[in-house]
Amino acid sequence: MSNRGYNTGRGGGGRGGGGYAGGGGGGGRGGGGGYAGGGGGGGRGGGGGYAGGGGGGGRGGGGGYARGGDRGGGRGGRGGRGPTGPVIFGALARIDSRLEGDAQQQLINSFKSLQIDPSRPLRPGYGTLGNASSARTNFFAVNKVPKVIYDYTMEIQPSVNAKGLKDRIFDLMEKAPAFRSLLGHTAHDKSQRLVSAKPLPQPLNIQFPFSEEGEKAPRRDARVYTISIVFSRELQTAELDKYMSGDPEYRDFDPLPQLSALNLVADQHAARNGGVRVSKNKWFFPLDSDAFSLGPRVVAFRGYYTSVRPAFNQLMINVNACMTAFVEPGNLADALQAFQGRAAGALPTLPTQLVKSITVTTRHLGYKRRYPLRAIGTTTARNTFFPHEKLGKISVEAYFKREYNVTLRYPAELPVVDVGKGGKDKDGKEKHTWVPAELCEIEPGQIYRGRLDEMQTAQMIRYACNIPYKNAELITREGLVKLGLSSSTTSPNAGFGFSVSNEMSRVPFRELPPPRLTYRAGQPPRVANGAWNILDVQFHRAANVHSWWVFVVREQHILVSGPQDQGLQTLVQRFQQKLMRSGMTVPSGRPTLLVSDQLPTVQQDPGRKRALTIIKNTLSKGIQDAKGRKPSFVLVLLSKRDNYIYPGIKRIGDVELGLHTIHMQLSKALGDERKQDQYLSNVALKVNTKCGGINHRLDDNAMAWLRKKSTMMVGIDVTHRGPGSREGTPSIAAVVASVDSDFVQFPASMRIQQTEEVKEMLLELEEMLVERLVVYEKKNKSLPDRIFVFRDGVSEGQYDIVLREELPQIEKACKRFSTANRKAYRPQISIIICGKRHHTRLFPMDSEHADKNGNTRPGTVVDQGITGIFDFDFYLQAHAGIQGHVKGTHYNVIYDETRFSADEIQQGTNTASYLYARATRAVSLMPPAYYADLACERGRCYLNDFLVDDTLSVGTGTSVGTGTSAGTSKSGGGGGGAGGRAEAEKRRKEAERRRVYEAAKTAWGNGIHPDIRDSMFYI
Repeated sequence: MSNRGYNTGRGGGGRGGGGYAGGGGGGGRGGGGGYAGGGGGGGRGGGGGYAGGGGGGGRGGGGGYARGGDRGGGRGGRGGRGPTGPVIFGALARIDSRLEGDAQQQLINSFKSLQIDPSRPLRPGYGTLGNASSARTNFFAVNKVPKVIYDYTMEIQPSVNAKGLKDRIFDLMEKAPAFRSLLGHTAHDKSQRLVSAKPLPQPLNIQFPFSEEGEKAPRRDARVYTISIVFSRELQTAELDKYMSGDPEYRDFDPLPQLSALNLVADQHAARNGGVRVSKNKWFFPLDSDAFSLGPRVVAFRGYYTSVRPAFNQLMINVNACMTAFVEPGNLADALQAFQGRAAGALPTLPTQLVKSITVTTRHLGYKRRYPLRAIGTTTARNTFFPHEKLGKISVEAYFKREYNVTLRYPAELPVVDVGKGGKDKDGKEKHTWVPAELCEIEPGQIYRGRLDEMQTAQMIRYACNIPYKNAELITREGLVKLGLSSSTTSPNAGFGFSVSNEMSRVPFRELPPPRLTYRAGQPPRVANGAWNILDVQFHRAANVHSWWVFVVREQHILVSGPQDQGLQTLVQRFQQKLMRSGMTVPSGRPTLLVSDQLPTVQQDPGRKRALTIIKNTLSKGIQDAKGRKPSFVLVLLSKRDNYIYPGIKRIGDVELGLHTIHMQLSKALGDERKQDQYLSNVALKVNTKCGGINHRLDDNAMAWLRKKSTMMVGIDVTHRGPGSREGTPSIAAVVASVDSDFVQFPASMRIQQTEEVKEMLLELEEMLVERLVVYEKKNKSLPDRIFVFRDGVSEGQYDIVLREELPQIEKACKRFSTANRKAYRPQISIIICGKRHHTRLFPMDSEHADKNGNTRPGTVVDQGITGIFDFDFYLQAHAGIQGHVKGTHYNVIYDETRFSADEIQQGTNTASYLYARATRAVSLMPPAYYADLACERGRCYLNDFLVDDTLSVGTGTSVGTGTSAGTSKSGGGGGGAGGRAEAEKRRKEAERRRVYEAAKTAWGNGIHPDIRDSMFYI
């Protein structure tokens, strides 16, 4: 599939141009475009500037913006590469007078008399540290909303659960004569809620016959649906205004009813103009957008996220560009042929993850009919038979010819597909509804619900990565129009008097300074753009390696020939030297070398079970030969990282044998010497940390906020099964906690828990925190006076659940250390939520505050203009953007017995972001939360068999058996016994979920092996 997209150009004036942002260029015969419209060179080159810039004379003549100044002719000097086109978005920005003067300070002063307890602390003030400036942001002021919104519930009779059918019913409702006059001032969610700018008559029942899309008129036997619209409440937007003004009486006001109603209003243009909703707030337009290929039958589309949000004295709407994967539309036969040869048998099939994503439509009935694709059969239409009441046993091919006069193109080449509802007949046999694949169409707009592999993920990231300038253009010139928020768009929003400014809002920000770093030897490294170099420095506290092993995993295309391979010996020697130069104590002799037997191929061993048995046996024999003395770590050399071997080795090492395993991919490790040295340096960081060392620390000034009293930093996260995993696979919870005064070592506790029970909350947090406190006390001979919890993975709507369900567990864990021989243990507790799933983006207004790609620089903090009114929150970008548009983390202090000041928590969080152990740069997320996320990811390795589904879909039916072929049925779906079948299917799925969960518990075993449990095994 083509990738038309936007021209990205080649930028920077060919052989002459360059300089900052593609600009600056040499003279003579090259000449390049200047910064944001800079000058062209002379002679025969001449590059173009921004916005169509000038072409040069003679033979050169570069292009303007959108092609980014093509090559000039001639031989001008080579400039810097820089990004293509300009990097600063120069459109008008809304100047917010609400953020000027002393109105915000008056708000803070009013809070001081309100604060009563540590829960949901009010903002104590605004930060003052750092260099101040302002930036555009992707928040747009909502200029006008109705004073009253009338809120209604909707109910369909007869009831409907299937989303596709429900969507069709609400489309028909909008076309019904009784509803047509209401369209201009109503908005609804195609489910249960409708809002109106005017009161609606009561009772209000919209009745209409069902018809399939494409039918000219409803059939005589069409099912009749009734949608009852019942008044619920009036929503006063004046209350929202008082909340946004910071009125003390509205501190506990819940703005969600008004905000969700306004989000419905904002969504209507997209909903009625071909938009496909993904999750709650993202809209995609597959019929009106360029597709980006991600591989066979999977494409990516760009869409837009929207959310109406309250800010101080201003209602805003947050708009951001986003991407997601869809199933490529087209004939199902073409999709099958794209996978020809991948199945073990002669007939093509599709990956299970793709099948689960597809709904097909057929037209052989004379109208469009939708079916969920259940499975791909193993037989063709010619040799698939089923019993028919009147026709007897008949093939699918013959049935379609006789009943619908359809002559198949591929009766013996392609399989039939099952579009039935499943279940079993009275004899206990599987039920199928077979249709020839070539009669099925994959409609546009179907989300791909499988897991993207590494190549697809990398491709998606490449497509989605835009510099800030490009994102700003997409949002303002395309996104606002497609969403119906542009002033030039005629939109359903008009009936509500809902209007949005088309200028980005401008907010103040500050750049916080980086901390000073210290190592054991050498000059302190200089921090530049959030990163530093560790050349000629030694780890602050180097670990002692008593012994180490090298384990070569022999795959089919291994890049080393055997133990005597010169490349292998050189690699091992250089890595040993790297560890020693870093200050680590390493035995001078060669390490023990283990080589596995040749592993069976993926084709011979699809789930790699046999391969992992060989690997475990090799490591177990190594331990046996060493008389039980385990090495400090095992360096595992892999030809590549696949979906089974890498996680399988991690499980063997962490859970079964108690070995620290460090992996290297030989394709990277055997590169040229310069790249190899950097690669080995990065691996050395992991080795030292796993073995208990400290790579670097911050100077005393940077650590002062953590050392006022003895402090334990805690990170908490929960991860859930993703697309393509087996239903019933448990969630994984992790708690990490510091054990040293340098806040570098963070051992972890991990548990599995049933996903359906608690969503994001931790069921066993009390026990996990007790484990962390025991280790802290063992290391420090005392318990911490303060506990700072950095909680990842919860949404804004779950903050109160954290306080209600997790805070009491933290307090109970502490109480368990109060004994008759020791006074009551009650440390100060603070809980800070770390949010990375937000859509806030910043756009610097000048090059002085931007990096080479137009991103804000490390240390950028925002706590005004787009933050909460009563909340103690801020956005911090501690790291440098490596590619695309950088995104900071949204921190929200939801519980605070420490009484942080704004500067203390903001600067402290910024400096602590430089403590991440396995990198020489600041990271985007507070390290404790980052480590908890890493621990959860490691836990996924232990349950890998439940999380990865790379199988091909194969129907279980045979060519002869119980089945039907898709034919006529009553319009509108449903039929006798449907409720009983649905209940039976529900029970079957629940039993399967329980079975999978119990199997996962067995695979998890007793968790981390005791020999490595108190280390950072997961790093």
